[in-house]
Amino acid sequence: MADWPALARKAKNHLDQAVANLLGQQFQDGYWCAELEGDSILESEYILLKWIIQEESDPRLPLIANYLRKIQRPEDGAWVQYPGAQPDLAATVKGYFALKLMGDSPDLPHMLRARALIRRLGGAERCNSFTKFYLAALGQCGYAAVPSIPPEIVFLPKWFYFHLDKVSAWTRTMITPLSIVATHRPTRRLPSELGIDELYVDPKLRHKLMPGGDAQRTWSKVFCSLDRLLKLIDRAGVTPLRRRALKRIEEWIVERTDRSDGLGAIFPPMVYIIIALRCMGYDRQHPKIVEAHKHLDDLMLHDKAENTIRLQPCFSPIWDTGIALYALTEAGLDGRHEALKRCADWLVKKECRQLGDWAANVKHPVEPSGWYFEFNNGYYPDVDDTAMVAMALKRAGVAAANDSAARGVAWILAMQNDDGGWAAFDRDTHNRPLLEHVPFADHNAMQDPSCPDITGRTLECLGHMGVPLTNPEVQAAIRFIRGKQEPEGCWFGRWGVNYIYGSWQVLCGLNRIGYDVSRRWVRRGGEWLKSVQKADGSFGESCETYEDPTLKGVGPSTASQTAWGAMGMMAVFGPHDPDVKRAIKWLCDTQLESGTWDEPWFTGTGFPKVFYLRYHLYRLYFPVMAIGRWMMEAQKS
Repeated sequence: MADWPALARKAKNHLDQAVANLLGQQFQDGYWCAELEGDSILESEYILLKWIIQEESDPRLPLIANYLRKIQRPEDGAWVQYPGAQPDLAATVKGYFALKLMGDSPDLPHMLRARALIRRLGGAERCNSFTKFYLAALGQCGYAAVPSIPPEIVFLPKWFYFHLDKVSAWTRTMITPLSIVATHRPTRRLPSELGIDELYVDPKLRHKLMPGGDAQRTWSKVFCSLDRLLKLIDRAGVTPLRRRALKRIEEWIVERTDRSDGLGAIFPPMVYIIIALRCMGYDRQHPKIVEAHKHLDDLMLHDKAENTIRLQPCFSPIWDTGIALYALTEAGLDGRHEALKRCADWLVKKECRQLGDWAANVKHPVEPSGWYFEFNNGYYPDVDDTAMVAMALKRAGVAAANDSAARGVAWILAMQNDDGGWAAFDRDTHNRPLLEHVPFADHNAMQDPSCPDITGRTLECLGHMGVPLTNPEVQAAIRFIRGKQEPEGCWFGRWGVNYIYGSWQVLCGLNRIGYDVSRRWVRRGGEWLKSVQKADGSFGESCETYEDPTLKGVGPSTASQTAWGAMGMMAVFGPHDPDVKRAIKWLCDTQLESGTWDEPWFTGTGFPKVFYLRYHLYRLYFPVMAIGRWMMEAQKS
């Protein structure tokens, strides 16, 4: 291993290149926003949407179909959740159906491979409930196969086990428009030659609601029986509150498009709202329909060289900007730098100063604050973005940002759950495990529980803001984190892949808040990181660890995960630890001439086991953060 002065000189050169690249990607207004890449369902569902609403002549659809063909896996015909993943049945069914609608013959080799795979996986009848909404709306299965979501749920009392305030924010924005769709049951009848009869294996199951998952199968069957009862009530017309409920749902979702770039500012509800409002009688030219289409159109990325269009699940400007600002402060820049001053000014303007859904579960009044993930999503600020932005503003040292950062921290403290941890969007929307077995819960995220990664980042933020270790909320958070430690010593990562991400955030949070990192249980976390570090100094972990936890810390090497591993080890063992230096050296050795790193893998998490993300700036600002922190810490010591 190179000695400290030699490695420091090497790291300084590479850090300067990376900082220059990062500053070069800043927008004039002061923010950063790189591509956010999801999987093929974004393209296939957009095509299906356009066919449902009879707008299939849209000239962009062939370009979207080109992209779908490009990303289909050639060897087995699958569309997958992330590079290297197992075949995904729902994604492959939707990809096949979309391409067939766009004119691809079912006898073409890529279609034959997809069809054979679908049938081998059990057929289209085994798709998840959210896929079946699309299939039913295009006449490929009956609405009997689609979960009932009675709009009357808006009238349920707060004490009821199920309530809109007791499910995750993303679930709220997904099931409210779908309740309108499930009630109206819109169906476009397609010519038989455009249908997908060939994808069904068992005709008896085609129009039947299938229980999801193997765990708690008894409860899945109970909820399926309840669903059949709800459908009988619908057919009998015994729904006296139906009209009022639909109107209330309509008002709810329309209201939440204000201060937001679409419902929830994320792709699924942005699609569902178009179908739902059309069901409610909104015509093509209605301002809300026009606006909804524009928000989806804005997510499109045109590649003229390849003649393709791909879609993003949403934008990530607050997230990218908060992390970029924090990383640049680790590299030695501060608010005196013009780029950082513009960045801080932009973030201050984006502080969320109005009440949102979060207020329903907060026990004590708190001044509205916080930051959301996207450009505009005023009903849904989240703890993770708020912690990231608040500590970045504090470190930047821009005096005008101090009040915003302080309000953000006060808001975070009001959002702490009773278990001591923090969730993403809401307070205490967990501990209702039966909700995970309702038929429309197969996005695997009905609830928004406390998680170690957000709790770790929150502790890091509180440390930067001067909150003492003895603070009761801090002590409760540390107890939560200790209780969530895995047997191997690591922590689960809910919002990033996976145990490397969770362990990095926890260890850095404990260190920053002033906890004694020499304690045995904390050192075990650092030792786990060392145990999964590769011989060349790098780290890598696959999304497959969400399906198979025995693969913790195993996967292709990436710059972002190596940066996380380096910072996690540094928090426990210090900057002069040999394994920390090996990680820093790997980052230096693998940097591209442009100043960034190559990272084709997905290291972000949307819904575990369901949807993953590739943040295109992760490969840059996290190495900047790690190398910059290492240099500063090493110089101090």
